[in-house]
Amino acid sequence: MLIACGDALIDFVPTRNTEGRESVMPAVGGSCLNVAIGMARLGAPTGFVGGVSTDMFGRMIADHATASNVELGLATRSNHQTTLAFVRIVAGESHYAFYDAETATRNWTYRRGAIPFANIEAVHIGSTTLVNDQGAAETKALIADARASSTISFDPNCRPNLVKNKPAYLARMAEFAGHADLIKMSDVDFAYLFGGEPHEQRAKMLLGQGTSLVVITRGNNGAIAWHASAGQIEVQAPKVEIADTIGAGDSFQAALLFALHKQGRIGRQQLKDTGADELRRALSFAAKCAGLTCTRPGADPPWSHEVTWSV
Repeated sequence: MLIACGDALIDFVPTRNTEGRESVMPAVGGSCLNVAIGMARLGAPTGFVGGVSTDMFGRMIADHATASNVELGLATRSNHQTTLAFVRIVAGESHYAFYDAETATRNWTYRRGAIPFANIEAVHIGSTTLVNDQGAAETKALIADARASSTISFDPNCRPNLVKNKPAYLARMAEFAGHADLIKMSDVDFAYLFGGEPHEQRAKMLLGQGTSLVVITRGNNGAIAWHASAGQIEVQAPKVEIADTIGAGDSFQAALLFALHKQGRIGRQQLKDTGADELRRALSFAAKCAGLTCTRPGADPPWSHEVTWSV
């Protein structure tokens, strides 16, 4: 099984009413839940770890995850309210306003011994859960137990408007990166974390500390990756008609993990030994899935019948 640990929420995505005025539409989201849904829809056995409310929005989340074949047995249900996020698209980028005080996600705690890591190939972490102290501490405890047998995937998926102390946040992201086998981030996240530093320079530093694969997604410019032994690989983004970019990075992450799983390259040593051709196929598939997600509003990753995967 592959699992994603982190945020599950409701996005209120922008739309227009019949009179042409701005409106919003509720859609299930949360970066880590999106990754879980993306992997499950493509056909990987997938579970989600995190807090899910029992309120109306929490039931929407649970129903959506279950319909996408995500196993919720490892999630924690509570009567804390659901995190809400309001989205606006500015210059092609999604900007978020979060309402996340005392929510099910914020109150999630890691139940030591509850996750059978010997049966978990990979654990994905990242996004808003790692901004607050409790979420970061609980996630650290989880990956400390997971690392003995599971590959760690990390996407910081930065949300600057939630960060109150940027130096402390940067140190925290560096710590999580230091425990990750696979790191993926957007070029926007990279700029927030590392400023104008060249991508390659930072990627080589991350590889030098033990990460096997570093991927930078660049919107319409595709993605570029650096691997410990296979070197640098670049793939193009498909040309699509964009509805919005919400969930595109999560869809890319999900498809990349799925592809590595199907290639038998998701395990820590197998990932280290992956060849350039295998990585190029996996990254191209991920870009294709992200492109398809961009053609429809909200975080709506593709199903296996919508995309073709071949080893």
